[in-house]
Amino acid sequence: MHTNQVWRLIPLLEAAGNVQMAIDRWLLEQHQSGKHPSTLRFYTWSPPAISLGYHQRQYPEYWRNLTWQGQKLDLVQRPTGGRAVLHQGDLTYAVVTSGLTGNRLQVYEKICEFLIQGWRSLGVELHYGTQGRGYIHNPNCFGTATSADLVLPDGGKLIGSAQLRRGGAILQHGSIRLQPDAELFTQVFGAESFTDVQLPQSLSVENIIAALVATASDCFEMQIEVKPLSSSEWEEILAHQP
Repeated sequence: MHTNQVWRLIPLLEAAGNVQMAIDRWLLEQHQSGKHPSTLRFYTWSPPAISLGYHQRQYPEYWRNLTWQGQKLDLVQRPTGGRAVLHQGDLTYAVVTSGLTGNRLQVYEKICEFLIQGWRSLGVELHYGTQGRGYIHNPNCFGTATSADLVLPDGGKLIGSAQLRRGGAILQHGSIRLQPDAELFTQVFGAESFTDVQLPQSLSVENIIAALVATASDCFEMQIEVKPLSSSEWEEILAHQP
């Protein structure tokens, strides 16, 4: 990786899931074609949504009719693989970059380093999950921790990530569970699936993002340029929505 590349940081954005996925896909395409620098962004899903892995065609019929606090949950297909993720009370990160060598897992670990360091700076130790046998039969991404997950010391899963490669360009995004609603989680995935996330009470989303941006600058040896999406970029992104 070149030292001190400039990466774009897109400020925290709240939007519907299909819009967020369209942005991630667009950023990957732009970066792959050389028109856009590496990018880091954080976002939330409004209304809450269940995102399905790219190859996930099967899911319970009742997921189409779930509501939370009067809002209907969106069902959204991700461009990345993996299992279903419930996006409510979470913060999602996305990294789009290139020039990383190694197999899928090695690249995953290189990108996750900034998450581990960032949470460490906030006083939270994370480690990689280990693949349990239950994974294949579990539709819930947070029900079992695999080696592509970051787990708290008590075994609760904090971050689940997924990755898409296009040529040398990589999109990796993941959900950081901050305040999941136990009742909604149980409605979606069943009673056995919910483990509470124990995080320091004092942490705000702003604190978390600031810590992760700081460690990303170190881990990726880059400088950050904060740059919201422009109106012409929005037009392009929304024109490409499936």
